[in-house]
Amino acid sequence: MTMVGNTVRPAAVAEEREAGRPPVPRSNAMSYGLISVYVVLALAFGIVPAVYALYLAFTDAEGGFAGLANFAKVTGDFRFWPAVTHVALYLIIWLVALVVLVTLLAVVVHAILARWLSRTLRFVFYLPGALAGASSVLLWLFVLDPTASPVGGLLRLLGFESFVQVIVPGNLPVIFAVIAFWAGAGSWIVIMYGALNNISAEVIDAARVDGANPVQIAWRIQLPMLRKWISYMCIMSLAAGTQLFIEPQLLSQASNAIVPNDYSLNQLAYQYAFQQNDFNGAAAISLLLLVIALALSAVFVTRGGLFERD
Repeated sequence: MTMVGNTVRPAAVAEEREAGRPPVPRSNAMSYGLISVYVVLALAFGIVPAVYALYLAFTDAEGGFAGLANFAKVTGDFRFWPAVTHVALYLIIWLVALVVLVTLLAVVVHAILARWLSRTLRFVFYLPGALAGASSVLLWLFVLDPTASPVGGLLRLLGFESFVQVIVPGNLPVIFAVIAFWAGAGSWIVIMYGALNNISAEVIDAARVDGANPVQIAWRIQLPMLRKWISYMCIMSLAAGTQLFIEPQLLSQASNAIVPNDYSLNQLAYQYAFQQNDFNGAAAISLLLLVIALALSAVFVTRGGLFERD
């Protein structure tokens, strides 16, 4: 079938109709092709591994049905609940920082009238996200070392004289939240900025005519209209945060195990799979993570009105 511009040639249409099938625009065929590639990849690297993990979680090493034995085993492990606590503290700090600081920075950048300054700030905020996770952590290994860090004076002022003092386990939730915020907040600021651009200028102008100042406009108009985007940010960040692995794993290697190699749930699952050769226990931890993430995501969806029509 041939097309001229965006129009199907009459002869081609006649041929399609004579063959008993309606003409399909080339753009639709391209869309189906792209979707099919996504479906294949999603099946290969998403659905099939998830189904296999489900199978492993409810079977034993011989393939027999094990019921909830694997879940009882991992939850009874002395390392499990400390790992849950570590991930929970990290998520709370990170999500609160995202909701408060990302929203605030997006509103402030959007309020800047000088376009060049607004573009520059968005670029600066987004730039750290260009670094891959492992590269970002390696960079922070130097930042957290008072003897080599560009902010070493500030670290010493806070009472940290060595890298070991900085990365004691009690400080890790805050450290990991700072690293995650530094790497990921910029992209969310850009997304929130785009969402703010979708707010009708007439609404903002009407508020100004009624005497609303910038703070009142942000609090009573912009923030309520950003509610769905904030919920979306929380859901995506929650899904990423529960997978905490690279940061504690690299810090564990760099600190000669001062940071434990089972600090997070993902690390514990890794230990089960590749140190203890217990893939069934690792799958059970993965399913528990999935259930927790889905339950918390459901809270954000319902409370944030993500699928409600305006």
